Amino acid sequence: MRKPLLLLALPAALALAGCGDRDAAQTAATPAADAPAEHTFSPAINGEDFGEMVRMLASDEFEGRAPGTAGEDKTVEYIKAQFERIGLQPGGDNNSWYQTVPMVETSADPSTVLRLNTSAGARELKFGEDMVIATRSGRTDVNVADSELVFVGYGVDAPEQNWNDYDGLDVKGKTVVMLVNDPGFHANDATLFDGEKMTYYGRWTYKFEEAARKGAVAALIIHDTPGASYGWDVVKNSWSGPQFDLRTEDDPEPRLPAQGWITGDVAKQLFADAGLDLDAQIKAANTRGFKPVPLKATVGFDLKSTIAEKSSRNVIGILPGTEAPEQAVLYLAHWDHLGKHEGEGADGDTIYNGAIDNATGVAGIIEIAEQFATTDPKPKRSVVFVAVTLEESGLLGSKYYVAQPTIDLAQTVAVINLDAMSVAGPSRDFVVTGQGNSELEDILKTFADQQNRTLVPEGNTAGGFYFRSDHFNFAKAGVPALYAKGGNDLVDGGTAGGKAATDDYAKRYHQPGDEYNPEWNLDGVVQDLEALYGVGRTLADGDQWPTWYEGNPFKAARDQMRSEAGAP
Repeated sequence: MRKPLLLLALPAALALAGCGDRDAAQTAATPAADAPAEHTFSPAINGEDFGEMVRMLASDEFEGRAPGTAGEDKTVEYIKAQFERIGLQPGGDNNSWYQTVPMVETSADPSTVLRLNTSAGARELKFGEDMVIATRSGRTDVNVADSELVFVGYGVDAPEQNWNDYDGLDVKGKTVVMLVNDPGFHANDATLFDGEKMTYYGRWTYKFEEAARKGAVAALIIHDTPGASYGWDVVKNSWSGPQFDLRTEDDPEPRLPAQGWITGDVAKQLFADAGLDLDAQIKAANTRGFKPVPLKATVGFDLKSTIAEKSSRNVIGILPGTEAPEQAVLYLAHWDHLGKHEGEGADGDTIYNGAIDNATGVAGIIEIAEQFATTDPKPKRSVVFVAVTLEESGLLGSKYYVAQPTIDLAQTVAVINLDAMSVAGPSRDFVVTGQGNSELEDILKTFADQQNRTLVPEGNTAGGFYFRSDHFNFAKAGVPALYAKGGNDLVDGGTAGGKAATDDYAKRYHQPGDEYNPEWNLDGVVQDLEALYGVGRTLADGDQWPTWYEGNPFKAARDQMRSEAGAP
């Protein structure tokens, strides 16, 4: 994922970026088997049906499902065909199946270098090897000369936390250097922010936005694997090739002229050249009252990019409610992945198939949709199924839908997100990413109890996975959102088996090796889908309006939204 972006909801072993950003017990992947001549789908949630859809969406024919490519055309047509087969109604633009998402495609010149000037002399940082950099400005040329570098700790300004890393600093014309994650993380200080659990202030997307609000000319995040929850290869792959954004008129959030990451080794040398110890500065950044530190260095670069205005598509299907069609339960999954990277990949494989991430989620919402459409009586409230684009580029498809919803957000009862399902078999636990958020968890617990499963938080709460997948845009707007999937305590293999599967998938995440494997054990997926269907069915058949738990930061937005809609 290019945001990183929102990952899998499992333990720390798979704490990867996103986007983005997901953790789930997985099994080893092997090349896809030959397709059967024809597949007959059954109406109930079914592992064979699920596997067939994942196999197809993750096949080389779909070219890694990159937005704006022939792979997108094949992908959205396939999803549309499944929605039509099921009997949904179109919910996109002008009564079509598609919601057009205008986007700007930016491809940075990979020969770009960052020119550092320190007391130790001049040095050039190479793209991919030492750093990555990009622009969201829409400009073909971004030229920066001799911009002062300033270390701003975690780059956080949080008045409610009495924390401001920019206190007393004018960053106009300067380039800020910052740490990933939240204050308190690297010091293991549970008294700062939410302790080990990442808040939105820890996300790299927030950090770049805040640097833009402060007036910086550029921002660089120091990569470290524990803090980011993914390795440098994930950053490099996610920031290589075309990068996508919404148009500025569709996205009011502030943007920097340039933004990127540097490796930990580069940062150590940069700080050493300034007479500073990076570890000591990290420690200082984890204390209240931290003040920005000039790095006695400048950076310059001539970033050339190819800019093209294009569009991508969300695919939207609706099962209208029989009694309250203006109210809706929404199921969500992103269809996009990283496409093809010519000249990269092991053994000449250049297609990033994205089987787990996120052909599984798309197949999952289609299976749930078919269960809804073939079960009588039909639900009282509408059920909306949205396969969104541009998740890997910063949750952009879902951001656009939130701005232009098919059914008003105040009338959207809840959102259930499927992203990177576990294919390692049934588990005794059910991971609720960001557990402790909303009353949706109480409904899910009913179905988990029936399956003799226990709700647990993600294994790496420091990874901030709740902020790294598409449901987060709905949560920010106030709509209660659930992101849950199979856990790591496998019925067959226990936690050791779960960890082994997780570790294996960690090697494949955002790599060409994320491919369909006909040997997957899909019994656990079926359980997950049945439980998530149960949550949606409960809401679609009733009149409940689940809300955020008291103290949740999104509750105020929901309360205001419902009040303005005239709700009691």
